[in-house]
Amino acid sequence: MRQSLLLAAVLGTFALPVTVLAADAAPAEAAATPAAPAAEAKSDHTFTYNIGLYSQYVFRGLTQTQENVAVQGGADYSHSSGFYAGTWASNVSWLGDTGNYDGASIEWDIYGGYRNTILDTGIGYDVGLLQYVYPGINRRNPAAIDPFTSEVYAALSYRWITGKVSVVANNNAFAIGNARGSWYAEGNANVPIDDFGFTKDTGVTLNFHVGHQEFEGSDASGVANSKYSYTDWKLGATKSWSNGINVGFYYTDTDAIKANWLDLSGKFLGAEQFVGFIQKTF
Repeated sequence: MRQSLLLAAVLGTFALPVTVLAADAAPAEAAATPAAPAAEAKSDHTFTYNIGLYSQYVFRGLTQTQENVAVQGGADYSHSSGFYAGTWASNVSWLGDTGNYDGASIEWDIYGGYRNTILDTGIGYDVGLLQYVYPGINRRNPAAIDPFTSEVYAALSYRWITGKVSVVANNNAFAIGNARGSWYAEGNANVPIDDFGFTKDTGVTLNFHVGHQEFEGSDASGVANSKYSYTDWKLGATKSWSNGINVGFYYTDTDAIKANWLDLSGKFLGAEQFVGFIQKTF
């Protein structure tokens, strides 16, 4: 019943009414032409919001919801100077699925940074800080590692290509202890098919991704955390409309060592996955 109510709420968000207004016709002649109204000043502040329904939540190639439905949403603020901040949340189950935690059903991300372009080169850059929070979490196992994770990141982009590196700034990395300095490097290409010139105004973008997660440090017994390291990749496509609705589908997989990424039920978190979604930005 809870999933049905969530589904109804999300789908209701996308079913927005559309109103078409007809402009008044100008008179054929006028005794005097009224002065044009002053142009409204453009605000330096921009707020955007998003909500989406996903067939599951996959993060860096690993399923976070044991292949079950995820409802996700966020809010972003940006300033014309380049500074920005935002927050985002999704339901998750992976922490509870390990058997080590209770109440770990939400991932809440808080982030902020600065982005701009390098002179007139068209090359963009983005630097910032991201905090992963799991509200209401309790350790069922007293020896379980705190999963709260802080990352600093930097990215460069040109047209539809982006390269990004994220580095763990605190001691733990997603419930792996003594892992400060662990990093994730990724390359992304989001290519509008209109750019190829075969067609136009399709709103379809091809999505390509490859990333590598490297865990640094070692556990209390001296075993290197690098055993958890892996590479992931993703291929997909997204269709967007001018009203802010996006629909997409993608395939993702990893080369993670299965024995190191099993939940309590024996499910492999890094197995190949197919994900579909509908999202609205407003």
